[in-house]
Amino acid sequence: MSAPIPKQALWSEIADTLAADLARGAYRPGERLPSEAELARRFGVNRHTLRRALARLTAEGKLFPRRGAGVFVADHAMTDYPLGRRVRFSQAVSAAGQTATRRFSRIETRGADAEEAQNLALPPGTPVHVVEGVSLADTTPLAAFRSVFPAGRFPGLPARLGETGSITLALQAEGLTDYTRAQTRIVAKVAGAALAARLMLAEGAPVLRTRAVNVDGTGQPVEYGTTWFAGDRVALTVAP
Repeated sequence: MSAPIPKQALWSEIADTLAADLARGAYRPGERLPSEAELARRFGVNRHTLRRALARLTAEGKLFPRRGAGVFVADHAMTDYPLGRRVRFSQAVSAAGQTATRRFSRIETRGADAEEAQNLALPPGTPVHVVEGVSLADTTPLAAFRSVFPAGRFPGLPARLGETGSITLALQAEGLTDYTRAQTRIVAKVAGAALAARLMLAEGAPVLRTRAVNVDGTGQPVEYGTTWFAGDRVALTVAP
């Protein structure tokens, strides 16, 4: 007499069903799943059982939670991003067959702190433009960034950014037609709550932080930038 086949746990069946939904595209990368209450009603279970299913999918990297916002679909598409002397976000993303966009969350002018002043070869307190935002490939956030520019050199930069939506085009409009990267430093980090929310990652997810100085043709610094790349979405390639 054959042994009975063990019955699959209910939470595991729910996880399999949701995984099949994800595989067929019922929920897109970056999209929030229905609430726990809605999913519990769908499967006729309590929230404890549902949470076990969601926990398995999170452990498998298919979902990620955002504190206070819900559970979202993870995106595993990888974008190759070269770190060469001339790094342009739009070109790197377009080369991967995706559409590049930037969302600016902060554009302000203030005095440079000691670190910014040192990297831009300016006296501390010199006015600088600080630009922050998120860089996206299609609709997926690839990186959060903070760029600092000498305000005296580019007085109209804030307005240009609003007009063009592009740092490169804004700098061209301010008279800088070309610039190159003088140095880049890469460090592995983990995403805190605020950064994770901006990049649609789970808190504690790996990120790669780069700090770079861009210079004009005479070697004068024109940008000091910090970028936090989503570790599972971007492959950084160091090129000459």
